[in-house]
Amino acid sequence: MKKFIEEFKKFAFRGNIVDMSIGVLIGGAFSGLVASFTTDIINPILAILGNPANGLGWVIPLPGASEGILIGDFIGAVINFIIMAFVIFTIMKVLNKIATMGQKEEETVEQAPVKDPQIELLEEIRDLLKENK
Repeated sequence: MKKFIEEFKKFAFRGNIVDMSIGVLIGGAFSGLVASFTTDIINPILAILGNPANGLGWVIPLPGASEGILIGDFIGAVINFIIMAFVIFTIMKVLNKIATMGQKEEETVEQAPVKDPQIELLEEIRDLLKENK
C-alpha cells in the first residue's frame, strides 16, 4: 500500500499542478459543450426515428414499472462518450506530434554516423592491402 501511495504522489506531482488544474477546468467546460451538442443537436435528429415528444423515444417497457429502460438516453450517452474520446484522442495526437517535432530534429543532428574504431582499423588495413598489390 505504501508503494502505491508513493507511485500516486509521483504521478500527481510530476507535472505542474496549475497546468493540470487548467486541463481539468477546460475538460469540464468541453464536456458540457459536447453534452449540449449531443442533447440539443444529435438527439433531435435521432428522435425522428422514435417519438419526438419523448426524447429519443426508445424505451423498453418493464412490467409493473412506471418507467422502462431508457435506451434512447443510453444511446445519447454513448454518442457523447465517443465524441469526447475522439476529441481527446485527437488533441493528444496533435500535442504528441508537436512535442516530438523538435526532438526528431535534434535527434537527427545528434545521431551523426559514428564508426566503430575496429571497423575504421579494418578499412585502413584493407586500403593498405589494396595499395600493396
